[in-house]
Amino acid sequence: MSAVRIGVIGAGNMGADHVSTLHRFVSGAEVAMVADVDEERAASVAAAVPGARSTGDALALIADPDVEAVVIAAHDSTHADLAIAAVRAAKPVLCEKPLAPTTAACVRVVRAERQAGGGLISLGFMRRFDPAHVELKAAVASGACGTPLLLHCVSRGVSSAPGCTDEFSVTGSAIHEFDTVPWLLNSPVTEVSWHAARPTSTVRGLRDPQLMLLRTADGALTTVETFLNARYGYDIRCEVAGERGTLALAGPARLVENADRARSTAHPADWRPRFADAYRLELQAWTDAVARKLPAPLATALDGLTATAVAEAVIASMKDGGRTVAVQVPEV
Repeated sequence: MSAVRIGVIGAGNMGADHVSTLHRFVSGAEVAMVADVDEERAASVAAAVPGARSTGDALALIADPDVEAVVIAAHDSTHADLAIAAVRAAKPVLCEKPLAPTTAACVRVVRAERQAGGGLISLGFMRRFDPAHVELKAAVASGACGTPLLLHCVSRGVSSAPGCTDEFSVTGSAIHEFDTVPWLLNSPVTEVSWHAARPTSTVRGLRDPQLMLLRTADGALTTVETFLNARYGYDIRCEVAGERGTLALAGPARLVENADRARSTAHPADWRPRFADAYRLELQAWTDAVARKLPAPLATALDGLTATAVAEAVIASMKDGGRTVAVQVPEV
């Protein structure tokens, strides 16, 4: 089969990393074009791929006849309109999370995809392809720890992006857990509550860390911690406590250093080293499906709507003193 010619929208850290991964590590993929509102940045990223073109117009990339499939890695606020434009052009889409910041916008996307025949949109919930998370899910399904009762999820980073808000900690970070937890348990999130500790003194105008409680339909309870300014490194954890034992992700470090009478491992600076394999495997699975004109084995647009519905319930709790809020997924 000939290579799938892919256009990448967004040339920031995420988009640039997707371009590099597609070009270097994904067989059957060819980066045909890169778009970004910053044309110089788009040109710089495209220059690393022989034959790739660049543009400052995302809609022009979607309409370009040389682009067969689209990766959306632009600002969250653009995801819905760009995904709708792509499906109306009958082009498969891999959209980074979230599908959209609100359920109303997600509903527009899901309806547009259905009108286009369905099956065109995949969501970038890459933890479904992370080898450690895949192994954890298989162990839970096998009954290795008995019936799951409690989950503890931790997501920590070095520092938050400029202008980060309380809500972004939910829609930009915790939303991964809003997909991962029901995926691990095969049970949807039904109710949530939000809580904040005393905020870190290292950043102003942001309640950080945050703690969210999720209850799934099976009765299990999950704690989700987001700490965007933990400083020490990028750290992702997940433990499942069941009736007969526990299961937990092992640390991603591959090297142990012994020196000066101390034993240590390093933490990555951000998400790229920790989830490099997950992104590569996800992009390969998506490219293979596009090439074969088959449904991609990734999270769907409906999964994206569901995760955003959980995020909206968490934000409602945030704005109402931490009360428990039922999750309501809109009908589409």
